[in-house]
Amino acid sequence: MAQTIGIIGTGYVGLVTGTCFAESGNTVICVDVNVDKVNKLKLGIMPIYEPGLEHLLERNISNGRLHFTNDLEYATKSCEILFLCLPTPPGEDGSADLNYVLDAAKDISVFIKSNNIKEPRILVNKSTVPVATSERVRAVCQQYAPGFTIEIVSNPEFLREGFAVEDFMKPDRVVVGTSNAYAEKAMKDLYEPFLRSGNPMYVMDEKSAEITKYAANCFLAMRISFMNELSGYCEAIGADIENVRIGIGSDTRIGKRFLFAGIGYGGSCFPKDVKALLYSTDLVGTPLGIIHAVEAANTFQTDRFILNIINRLGNLKGIKIAVWGLAFKPNTDDVREAPAYRIIDSLLKQEANIHVYDPEAMPNTKHIYADTLHYGSNSYEILTDAAVLIIATEWNEFRKPDFALMKHKMAMPIIFDGRNLYEPNAIAELGFEYHSIGRKIVGSLQ
Repeated sequence: MAQTIGIIGTGYVGLVTGTCFAESGNTVICVDVNVDKVNKLKLGIMPIYEPGLEHLLERNISNGRLHFTNDLEYATKSCEILFLCLPTPPGEDGSADLNYVLDAAKDISVFIKSNNIKEPRILVNKSTVPVATSERVRAVCQQYAPGFTIEIVSNPEFLREGFAVEDFMKPDRVVVGTSNAYAEKAMKDLYEPFLRSGNPMYVMDEKSAEITKYAANCFLAMRISFMNELSGYCEAIGADIENVRIGIGSDTRIGKRFLFAGIGYGGSCFPKDVKALLYSTDLVGTPLGIIHAVEAANTFQTDRFILNIINRLGNLKGIKIAVWGLAFKPNTDDVREAPAYRIIDSLLKQEANIHVYDPEAMPNTKHIYADTLHYGSNSYEILTDAAVLIIATEWNEFRKPDFALMKHKMAMPIIFDGRNLYEPNAIAELGFEYHSIGRKIVGSLQ
């Protein structure tokens, strides 16, 4: 049965969650404190790039199922289930900042009490939060709405940017943390339309659900860092990390995903979640040494890539360098913790002349770097007289470029490929010097 659902926060997770719940027939009220953002969303203007989301947003606004407001009290009065989809930014020590989550819980509780709402309310932590956050939210609710029924649920998200709509509509699994039968039934009813193919919902205690999110992201980060460290060994002895990836990925105990060597992981989840789990486990005296190594390896991988560029070109002052890709991964405009930015920052310190292009992340990049960088309208424009091309994001349009045009435009046909897009011998035959990750250098011009 369709429900009226509140989504608190219209960031990446909140917008995807709210829109997809509306798509399954629910009435969804999305709340955000940003007045300008809410006004644009009412008009169907997307604040993020996510394939397939804009069409669903427009359709559900038009059909009257998806609403946007700054009025949290209205949502509290109207909605049985309220999802907290709020930022939990890392502090300097790596701990997750829960102020947004706890403040929202307080405000909701105050509205429940002041409006004397007798019907139960279910408050769902959709944000990635440390273990025991559910207990802290419950304590806030009991403090500001004593005697009122507010059930607390942990429901971590497992959305991949670039595939978020697909992941929400057809999830591998749904994890729900609750010990309350009423809340469990409500969550099962809500997610039933998305689990018709038989994929499971796992109901567990709140702490286990909270750990599950961090454990999943840190395990995936560990796979990436393992391959990145192994790529350095492959380069040293003349092996090919791509062959190794295929060889181990065919083992069903390991699987093929998250085994691609590159210039390190980035984005809004992996770096933040790794730091948060490290902080939490160190705090209680059970440090995860393997995850400390994961974080160190990720930083080292980007540094090694930068050092290879400097060693090849020497003094970079005034040297034109072209960069393809700014987003932390393809099919998103998200540049948070993007490896491309770490590379750019280092090259700017060397006084390089940097020209960049990305299909979607240019506006976000201009907001951060302003006129420090030069921005191209397409991938080829920035290659004119470039001494080197750096590939930092594996967008599809970079996979089959016009190599003849590239070679004609560049001052030196040198490519540093941080995503292993090309076959080394084939690109060497086209006249390029090609540096990739975990594979031999080919076509040397020195």
